[in-house]
Amino acid sequence: MSFPTHRPRRLRRTEEIRRLVREVRLSPDDFVLPLFVTAEEDVRRPLAAIPGVDLLSGRHLLEEARAVRDLGIPAVLLFGVAGEEAKDDEASLAWAPDGPVPRAIRLLKAHVPELVLVADLCLCEYTRHAHCGLLRAGEIDNDLTLAALQKAATSLAEAGAGVIAPSGMMDGSVRALRPALDQAGFAGVLTMPYSAKFASRLYGPFKQATQSAPAESLHATHQVDVAGGRQALAKIGLDIDEGADMVTVKPAIGYLDILWQARRRFDVLLAAYNVSGEYNVVLAATREDPPAAHPLMMELLTSIKRAGADMIITYYAKQAAKALQRREVH
Repeated sequence: MSFPTHRPRRLRRTEEIRRLVREVRLSPDDFVLPLFVTAEEDVRRPLAAIPGVDLLSGRHLLEEARAVRDLGIPAVLLFGVAGEEAKDDEASLAWAPDGPVPRAIRLLKAHVPELVLVADLCLCEYTRHAHCGLLRAGEIDNDLTLAALQKAATSLAEAGAGVIAPSGMMDGSVRALRPALDQAGFAGVLTMPYSAKFASRLYGPFKQATQSAPAESLHATHQVDVAGGRQALAKIGLDIDEGADMVTVKPAIGYLDILWQARRRFDVLLAAYNVSGEYNVVLAATREDPPAAHPLMMELLTSIKRAGADMIITYYAKQAAKALQRREVH
């Protein structure tokens, strides 16, 4: 039956009713906050490419981590930033015990043990050429890269990482990492590959912030083409078969259809990465009306969860968690 028997607006009449019937609810438990770390001592340096985000180390990193914990956010995702003098063609800093991420992990494990520490695993931050894999004859050598990733993953686990997140979209990465971790005594360490990582232009601010933009991009040779929905879903299936504990769709906003399809096809924990370009677009769109940024951010985060994400990696995690603590509506 239709109007006047059915009046859907009755469900929207007051804020109390809207809260009562709300289908999707954000929580601080949903969020993972990316953190950028350096091996320099006691640094807090703004990263101009991503407004409101700092490069951290030492006491400043601990200060940030404690704030994250106190807001009820359960996890952080760690990215290393290295100077050019520390990089080489083999990405050896990726598995060095004194590299920026292992140093940060040990510090956080010692002082903020409540946080889940997710370690991004890629070589682009540590190679002079800034590609996600090792180069041979001008191309990324997939299998040679896997051997380097095994060493790096083991180093991160030894430092205390609870989750390893291979982000380079190399074929067979989980298949290579799982036995390497198990044989090294880290069977309890989770893997969370970026299984549906698209060759998007929305990573630009991140690449600038981490000083990892190659002179000539080869991303299209390993990341999923932006029109390749079926390829992305197939890669998710392959990573699950190889033993992934969780998988990530990246970016989030432009790829909600992939997230939606993955939620219905696979019984696996799904993360979605609300990437730097998406974050910056909202800030740019609301530059003339800064208070509008918050409700827009919350709307977009809600759309990501509605599409099926169990976890949302977002630079807005702290602001969103504060708003949820205050029970702000969106």
